[in-house]
Amino acid sequence: MSKLTTFLLAGSTALFATAAFAQHPHLNVAMQLEPPNLDPTAGAAQAIDSVVYSNIFEGLTRFMSDGSVVPGLAESWDISDDGLVYTFHLHSGVTFHDGTTMDAEDVKFSLDRARADDSTNAQKGLFASIADVSVIDPLTVRITLSAPNGSLLFNLAWGDAVIVAPESISEAATHPVGTGAFMFQDWVQGDHIDITRNPNYWGTPATLESATFRFIADPTAAFAALMAEDVDVFVGYPAPENLPQFEADPRFQVLVGNTEGETILAMNNGREPFNNRLVREAVAHAIDRQAIIDGAMYGMGTPIGTHFAPHNPDYVDLTALSNYDPERSRQLLAEAGYPDGFTTVMTLPPPSYARRGGEIIAAQLRAVGIQTEIQNQEWAQWLETTFRGHDFGLTIVSHTEPMDIGIYANPDYYFQYDNPEFQALMATLNQTTDPAERTALLQHAQRIIAENYVNAYLFELAVPTVARAGIEGLWRNQPTAAIDLTAVSWP
Repeated sequence: MSKLTTFLLAGSTALFATAAFAQHPHLNVAMQLEPPNLDPTAGAAQAIDSVVYSNIFEGLTRFMSDGSVVPGLAESWDISDDGLVYTFHLHSGVTFHDGTTMDAEDVKFSLDRARADDSTNAQKGLFASIADVSVIDPLTVRITLSAPNGSLLFNLAWGDAVIVAPESISEAATHPVGTGAFMFQDWVQGDHIDITRNPNYWGTPATLESATFRFIADPTAAFAALMAEDVDVFVGYPAPENLPQFEADPRFQVLVGNTEGETILAMNNGREPFNNRLVREAVAHAIDRQAIIDGAMYGMGTPIGTHFAPHNPDYVDLTALSNYDPERSRQLLAEAGYPDGFTTVMTLPPPSYARRGGEIIAAQLRAVGIQTEIQNQEWAQWLETTFRGHDFGLTIVSHTEPMDIGIYANPDYYFQYDNPEFQALMATLNQTTDPAERTALLQHAQRIIAENYVNAYLFELAVPTVARAGIEGLWRNQPTAAIDLTAVSWP
């Protein structure tokens, strides 16, 4: 849309546009990855939440841009003295985009579906402590836990916990129907997704009338699209070397924030030779984190030594456990029975941090005798073969889910780490509500996986957003993988 032009009438008072007319009604938003489907309750890709979180689907609670958890579809809740019963009071007058009413029955359906034995929810563990979900009345639902869970309200804010309806869930992958401020309009696969403002939204309506999400994987094409003003916003801009140019151009604003994205060189703990702790430690010591941050991310990223966000107050800096030490790496390989190294497959999904970082890591591993056969995979292929099929030796990915160290308690997760001690510790954490005790448990958990060298921990992913000047309400930080447009305006 063209910018509003103010016309001055000669010899008369200036003609003022109304606030509604002054707003740009449409926004073109670019992101690097296309979601494989649009159902956040049945898919692991962060690109799903990037499009639908808050915009289309909502949960009982939700994350704000500062990481706080606030009421969503639940306007309030009561917690029993023993911490086992949560009674949620829902907003009245909420409807799904197809006109059907959202009520306590839909909440029960959504949570029971997510925790069912045959659930395909990528974060099924979020609901493990739920023993029962019961409907008290249309606007009241009761969740009973098997044990106290200090993270329940946090867990319910995830995209995996949004509220869906039985009438429309079968088509959610291609035609999502939620309660959010925007409605799904169209998906031209391989190109874009269109959403439009929900005229019957129960909360504060969106300022934008519509938005288009475009998918631009190539960094050169991303730069060209912004410079030509074909897109108005690029979230997760894939070529950080271009940021100074955008910062110097008055047409643009550059926002650089943090994410929950622990970027790791994941190792297949269920496959030789990575089922050997000494080999995993050797890999960790072969990695020069800062060289990867500088070479692949142009300095954007914070080194990490465990699977935990450095901006979290419970973070422990354990980078010294896996400091860059090629000589130590060679010694460990010899102790593990691989004095001449070995060859493995490293699969790389499309994001720049993986493709660029993978080349640097391959060279670092080669220096200690580890040869890598790089396989560049498209996102759908990576999800199918690496994530679900466990068919890899090494891979690079950023885990953008908020405070997700609990994935290490799932032996079936793609890196196949199976440690009963860690599993028991996570079970204790889920039953602990005292803040000081939770801190101690979380810090112990960080040490366990760092000392076991489950993966090689690289850096916390930064998120650069390049936007047209004047656009307001964009998230700088990403406490969850979301491009929340509900408060965005462009005067």
